[in-house]
Amino acid sequence: MEYLLKLIQVFSELGVEGLLVEYEDMFPYGGELQLLQATAQPAYSREDVLLLQDCARSAGLEVIPLVQTFGHMEFVLKHQSMLHLREVPHCLGTLNPHKEEAVKVVLEMLRQVVELHPGVRTLHIGADEVYLLGEGEDSRRWLASPGRTVEQLFLDHVTKVARAVKEAWPHVTVIMWDDMMREMSGETLKACGLVGLVQPMLWDYNPNLDVEQTVSLLEKYSGAGLSELWAASCFKGSTAVDTCVTCTQSHVDNHLQWLKVAASVSAAVNLKGIAITGWQRYDHLSVLCELMPVALPSLASCLQTLIHGHFGHEAGSRVKELLGVSSVEVEAMERTAADDSRFPGRRLAESIVEISFLLNSEELRFFENNKFVRGWFSPFQRRRKMANPLMCMQIHSQASTYAAALQQKAAAVRDEMLRFYPDATAQEWMEEHVSPVMTPIQQIMEETGACVNTQ
Repeated sequence: MEYLLKLIQVFSELGVEGLLVEYEDMFPYGGELQLLQATAQPAYSREDVLLLQDCARSAGLEVIPLVQTFGHMEFVLKHQSMLHLREVPHCLGTLNPHKEEAVKVVLEMLRQVVELHPGVRTLHIGADEVYLLGEGEDSRRWLASPGRTVEQLFLDHVTKVARAVKEAWPHVTVIMWDDMMREMSGETLKACGLVGLVQPMLWDYNPNLDVEQTVSLLEKYSGAGLSELWAASCFKGSTAVDTCVTCTQSHVDNHLQWLKVAASVSAAVNLKGIAITGWQRYDHLSVLCELMPVALPSLASCLQTLIHGHFGHEAGSRVKELLGVSSVEVEAMERTAADDSRFPGRRLAESIVEISFLLNSEELRFFENNKFVRGWFSPFQRRRKMANPLMCMQIHSQASTYAAALQQKAAAVRDEMLRFYPDATAQEWMEEHVSPVMTPIQQIMEETGACVNTQ
């Protein structure tokens, strides 16, 4: 939490005006929903959540909670007691909209989150990527009636949720993701009941975002009465599911495309703002994307792109000045012993860049396939114990050098990571990124060592 509070100050200085917070299992749910709290690491306390809001408010930032209410509910539906609320048994993410208990769970989640956000003005109800909707037994029976469609099934549920929010908290603005509505006709949207209830947020994280198509989509929503709209871009996480080091240029390009969209829509489209998303995972059960410190130069660059309307020398210089860095690309930053107050987590970012360079080097990643291992210590030779001791010594020496270098870098990353993240996160990062490279090297080192000692 201490690190998050530092980040909020930095966000404010970078030009951020609000925080869209998807707590997921880090929210301190209580009562029958207490089982939703994270177990690998402690969820935030109620005091933590209030402190985060106080800090954001002091920095001039509005906090907008995001509570998934239809898709991406893996953190809810993974629990044994919630299995019966899935749309289909093998999909953890999608809620069964026909079950009254499922709706009650969603509304109770919303109630607890809103009540712990006194004075909240805006609430995001998610509803993106509702996979396999319509394929459950209850949905198939419902769809068997003439005239019913999966589109209607989706719209009925989100309308029910949005109406419940507006009835309970009339002053709250409701945002939802747009992707499930993209293929719907303007007539369907106009008649669905969402007009006046929600503000769609259109997400697209592609550096080659199709401007014409996106403008057309925004115009369709506006024409259907959904004229108050939001955009969503990305500063980290969208390039690959297991990325370690953020590529700033890719994300800047995404924002340059969004600027073209904003300049091309008609006056009828009221584009309220843009959420610059930074994912930590693609979903609840996927691996970690880039950690926040590695992505701060990207976030700063994306913000300056929006502020300046382009990303040229002036915007780049402003990023370097704000963060105290020599380059907007984290991989190209010069190492420094300077204080990291302008760039919280800088040393962790630098350590991850260094170890990533090592982990991605062909010498380490493909050590098992170098000519000496393939030629003198193949699986066939190992099984028959017919390896040349002299070659084993050479392979062992090289493996030992690589293992020692990697262990040193890994220890530095872990030490820095534990300043900001719980042990479970550090352990996961090491097992996902370091172990796949380290383990084969260590195995060859042990086996060649044994070969030398027995011959």
